[in-house]
Amino acid sequence: MHQAMGWLLASLLLSLLLVRAAITYAHRRGMYDQPGRRRSHQVPTARGGGIGIVLAMLICLPGTLSWTSPAWPTSLIAGLWGGLLLVALAGWWDDHRSLPVLPRLAAQLLAVGGFSVCLLWDGAGWWWLPLLLVGGTWSINLHNFMDGIDGLLAQQAIFVGAGLAWLAWSAQVPGLSLAAGALAAAAAGFWCYNRPSARIFMGDVGSGSVGLLIFAFTTMLWQRDHDLLWPALILSSAFITDASLTLLVRVWRGRRWYTAHREHLYQWLVRKGESHARVDAAWMGWNLVVAAPSAWLAWSHLPSGFAIMMAVYAGAAIVWTAWKRRCLRRQFPGAH
Repeated sequence: MHQAMGWLLASLLLSLLLVRAAITYAHRRGMYDQPGRRRSHQVPTARGGGIGIVLAMLICLPGTLSWTSPAWPTSLIAGLWGGLLLVALAGWWDDHRSLPVLPRLAAQLLAVGGFSVCLLWDGAGWWWLPLLLVGGTWSINLHNFMDGIDGLLAQQAIFVGAGLAWLAWSAQVPGLSLAAGALAAAAAGFWCYNRPSARIFMGDVGSGSVGLLIFAFTTMLWQRDHDLLWPALILSSAFITDASLTLLVRVWRGRRWYTAHREHLYQWLVRKGESHARVDAAWMGWNLVVAAPSAWLAWSHLPSGFAIMMAVYAGAAIVWTAWKRRCLRRQFPGAH
């Protein structure tokens, strides 16, 4: 237990120190996100602070996943470590100068594919590979899409990381539990600088990396016990619902879904006058009042886990639709 606490403390402190260094670096290099029509902040803000989370996890991942015996296979740890490094490098490049979509997507597919091959090497059928490629790439991008206001993604990473740590511990997978806990700790270190009003933004280096890690930890949990996938997905219900429904609506309306926009629900709420802190509180309210109890219920009734997960996502879709319509009525009073 002392060793576990040491790893968690190391992840927290590394993130705190590295994010502070990233603020200085961003100011010296002029790395700022400028206010604009498609952005939700009002003053130029440094970006790229997610490098603190990335470096803390690159340092802690090998030790945490090898913490107990039997440890996770070295090939799997190497696959995840290399995938994290690749996604982070692509994001770091994009934070400095714009990286075209195709090279960025190629890096994401290579990272997810390498990790997935290592995950499936012992046991699971290879027919899962296409689904893992889609799921992992979507996780990277949806967390990037949801990183649009102060503190939102950081607090989500804390919540989901802690939830996955609890699920892994209950499944007697302590190494995975410690790795997910290290993610929550690193995100907490970053949140100290990113909470409203943010001193630095996560940037693509952080948001994509967080998305990859949440996907990786979720699928590693699924590999050990398939039924644990349902409570794990419930933990991410707020982000998955907002990102997925927003994308589907944009595709359905024939818009350029791949371009920058401010049409996610959390962005609409800010546009209608809600503060970043109040929107963060609303998302955390869903997590604590709905997602956490529902994840526990799905975990304690594993045969019914899929049905519970579907009920949670149906409820999230109803809430999303109601809030979105309310925002649109304020924008266009005569709209239905």
